Amino acid sequence: MHHSGFQAKRLIQLALPVLIAQITQTMMGFIDTVMAGRVSAVDMAAVAIGTSLWLPAILFVQGLLMAFTPIFAHHHGAGNQTAIQPLIFQAAYIAIIGALGVMLFLGASSFIFSLMQLEPALERLTLGYVDAILWGAPAFVLYQVLRGCSEGISYTLPTMVIGFVGLAVNIPANYIFIYGHFGMPAMGGAGCGVATALVFWAMFIAMALYMNFHKKFAELAPFKHFHRPQPATIWAMTKLGMPIAMALFFEVSLFAIIALLLAPLGANVVASHQIALNFSAIVFMLPLSVGIAVSIRIGYYLGRDRADISAMVARVGLGLSLSLALCTAIVTVLFRFDIAELYNRDPQVVALAGSLMLMAALYQLSDSIQVVAAGALRGYKDTRSAFYITLVSYWAIGMSLGYTLAYTDWLVPAMGVHGFWTGLIAGLTTAALLFAIRLKHIQKRGIEAQLLQSPQDAHQA
Repeated sequence: MHHSGFQAKRLIQLALPVLIAQITQTMMGFIDTVMAGRVSAVDMAAVAIGTSLWLPAILFVQGLLMAFTPIFAHHHGAGNQTAIQPLIFQAAYIAIIGALGVMLFLGASSFIFSLMQLEPALERLTLGYVDAILWGAPAFVLYQVLRGCSEGISYTLPTMVIGFVGLAVNIPANYIFIYGHFGMPAMGGAGCGVATALVFWAMFIAMALYMNFHKKFAELAPFKHFHRPQPATIWAMTKLGMPIAMALFFEVSLFAIIALLLAPLGANVVASHQIALNFSAIVFMLPLSVGIAVSIRIGYYLGRDRADISAMVARVGLGLSLSLALCTAIVTVLFRFDIAELYNRDPQVVALAGSLMLMAALYQLSDSIQVVAAGALRGYKDTRSAFYITLVSYWAIGMSLGYTLAYTDWLVPAMGVHGFWTGLIAGLTTAALLFAIRLKHIQKRGIEAQLLQSPQDAHQA
C-alpha cells in the first residue's frame, strides 16, 4: 500500500478539505469587503487598512502554532496518542500568550494610525474595526490549536465543516453590525470587526464541541485532563515555531511593503498590482493545501520510522503541486484579461493587470515548489532553514532586485511595477531551489539513518 499512487490519493484526500476551508476563509474576506463597500469607499478602506494591521500580527502567532501539526502527526504515526493530549494544552498556552500580545499591539494601534495621517473619518472607522476585531484574537488562535490537532491525526474534515460554520455566521453578523439591524447601531466598516470577532468565537466553540463529542477523538480525549504549563515544552515549541512565524511575517510584510512602494506610481498601477496579487493568492491555496497535507503525512511516516516513505510523500506532493501549477498557469495566461475584468473595468488597469498576470503564471510554478518543499521540511521538524531561506530569497534577492528594477536605471531603464514582479519571480525561484536542495539533504540523512538502524527492515520495504 505504499506505492506513489496510494500516496497521491491520500494527499488529495487530506488536502481537499483544507483547500475548501481556505476558500471559505477567502470568501469571508471578500464578503467583508463587498458589504462594507456597500456603505461607502471609506468603510471599505477602513476594513482594508485594519486588516493589513491585524493579519501580519495574527499570522505571526499562527506561524508559531504551525510547528505543532507535524508533531501531533509524528505521535499519531508512532501510535503514541497519550503524548498528544498534554501537548494540546502547551500549544494553547503559547496561543493565549500570543493572542494577548496581538491584543496589546492592536490596542496601541492609534499611535500607528496617527503616524499614517489618515483623514479623520477613515481613522475613526479603522480604529473601530481594529478595537472590535482584537477581541477575536484568543478564539482565532485557540481554534488554530484544535485545528492543528485534528489535522495532525490525519483528520482534515472538521477544518472544512467549521469553515462553513464561519461563513454561516459571517453574513448575518455583518448584516446586523454593518447596517445596524435588530436594535444594533449601524457601525459601517467597524461593524465588520465585530462580526469577524464573533465568527472566530463561533468557529472555536464549534471545533471544541466537535472534538469533545465526535467518536474520532474518543481515544484522544482532548479535554479529559487538565495540564499545567510546562515551561520547558513551551520554550522548545516556541523555538521550533518561531522560524515559521518569522518566515510567514517576511512573506506578508514583503507584499505589504511593495504595495506601499508602488503608491507613487498612481492608483491604476496599484490596482493592477492588487488584481494580479489577489488572483495569485487564490491560486496559491492549491499548493498551500498540498503543502499542509505533505507536512502531515511526512510527520506520520517519521513517527513510524519510515524515512523512505516520507521521501516518497515529498516527491509525490511536489509532482502533484507542479502539475496543478501547470494547469493554473495555462488558465492564467489564456484568460488573463477576462480575469482582470472581473475585478476592474478600466481598460488601462485591465491591460496592465493582464501583463502582470503573465508574470504571475511564471510565479505560480516556483510558488508551488517552494510551498510544498517548505511543508515537507516542517514535517521533518526542520524549521530553521525556512527562516534563512525566506529572508535571503524574499528580502535580499526579491526585494532588492525588485526595487532596483522598478525605480533605478542601474541594470535596465526603470521598469516600474514589472520590476517588482521580476524581483518576486526571482525571489520565489531562489526559495524553490534552496528549499529543494535543503529537502534533498535532510531526506538523505533520514534514509541513511534508517538503513543504519535496521538493514533487514529496509530490504522488506
